[in-house]
This record gives sequence, C-alpha cells and structure tokens, in this order.
Amino acid sequence: MRKLLALFLILGLCLITTDYAIAQDNSGETTTTSTSAGADDGETTDFGHQVLKEYFIQGGWGFMSCVLICLILGLAFCIERIITLNLATTNTDKLLKNIDNALKDGDVEQAKEICKSTQGPTASILYEGLKRHNEGIDAVEKAVVSYGAVQMGLLEKGLVWISLFIAIAPMLGFMGTVIGMIQAFDKIAEVGDISPSVVAGGIKVALLTTVFGLIAAIILQVFYNYIVSKIDGIVNKMEESSISLVDIMVENNIVKTNA
Repeated sequence: MRKLLALFLILGLCLITTDYAIAQDNSGETTTTSTSAGADDGETTDFGHQVLKEYFIQGGWGFMSCVLICLILGLAFCIERIITLNLATTNTDKLLKNIDNALKDGDVEQAKEICKSTQGPTASILYEGLKRHNEGIDAVEKAVVSYGAVQMGLLEKGLVWISLFIAIAPMLGFMGTVIGMIQAFDKIAEVGDISPSVVAGGIKVALLTTVFGLIAAIILQVFYNYIVSKIDGIVNKMEESSISLVDIMVENNIVKTNA
C-alpha cells in the first residue's frame, strides 16, 4: 500500500510539473510578439504537448479529468505489480541445486535456511514442503499445493483494479461523447439551423473524450498483458520447482514414500 501511494504521488507530481511547464510556455508565447529561429525550434519541440493539452481542454475538464485519473491510478497499480513481480523472480535452477546439495548431506535445516534466505514465492513454497518432510510425501505435496495457491493469490493482487480501470476509462469516454452529442443538438435547437460549424464543433468535442478513454485503456491493457504473462511465468516455475523438490527429497530419502 505504501509503494502504491508513493507511486501515485510521483505520477501526480510529474503530471502537475508537466502541466505547469506547458502552461508557462503558453503564457510566454502569448506575451511574445516576435519570433526567431530558436523560438521556432522550441515551438516545434513543444507542439505535441500543446496540441494534447488543447484537445484535453476542448474535451471538457470533467470527463477528461476522470479518464486521466483512471490512467494515473491504473499505471500506479501496474508499476507496483511490475516491481513486485520482478522482485519475486527467482533463479529456480540455482535454488534447487543448492537444496539438492544440502539434502545429499542429510542437512534438512540447511536446505530450509537456503529457502528462507532466498527471495520470492518459489523459495517460500519449497520451504513449506521441507518443513513437512517427516510427515510423508502426501503432506509435502499438500503443503506445496496449498501454499502455492496462497502465493498465486498474492501475485495476482491488484489485477482486479487494473481491469476495472481498463473497463472504466473507455466507458467514461463514451459517456462524455453521448453527453457532448446531446449538448451539440441543444445548440442546434438554440440556433434553429443545422450549421456545419455548430455540428462539427460539437461532434469534435464529443469524440475527444472517447479518443482519450481508448488511449488510456490501450496503455493499461498493454501493461496488464505484460503483468499476466509475468505471473504465468512465475507460476510455471513454482509448479516445476515443486515437482523437482519432491523428486529430490525422494532420491535423498528425506521424505517417507507411501507403501
């Protein structure tokens, strides 16, 4: 939770700083009447940011701000998950080799210490299996499976919120578009004439919210798929390591087999 809050604050500060810089650039441009070659280069550099800000304002701060909040919160959850999953990645081959060497000497406690000193869910699962080596192979397998489900739940923590923001962002955009179209028709009713300028302007403003909502959803979807693939890789390693641990324990007569 503290990591998530810190990431959210960092993203918010970055957003505020960028917006402030763009606002300063715009105010500087309105007070300057002369241009030069250097100024033209700066204007070209900031053109994309200025256009993005103009579209954001034209789309209406209400719905556009909601979409932006969804994007910031979703990215905060994504970054937190990516950091956590990278820390949870373990060199399983090296870990199993060290455990095998310890069990060959009959030192179960040393094998436990190796698991405890290794970071990641795979080492935690293997530790739970080693703890029950005196209870038989069934107890070891049951402990590994049960604790594996717990670790998998921890790995998937926060994914439901990312999915929520992926769904909400375009929905907010569509809602802004519908409301914008209603406002456009209200203007047509006020004017009493379907003028191209009134219709085009209203439709443009309405569609901007949909564009920003889709962009936010696409960005979060890419991160979501990466996180899911990362979790699948860790889970596969966990399952392979669990099977290998049981085989190692049986080979070294550390666990009792069923008659």
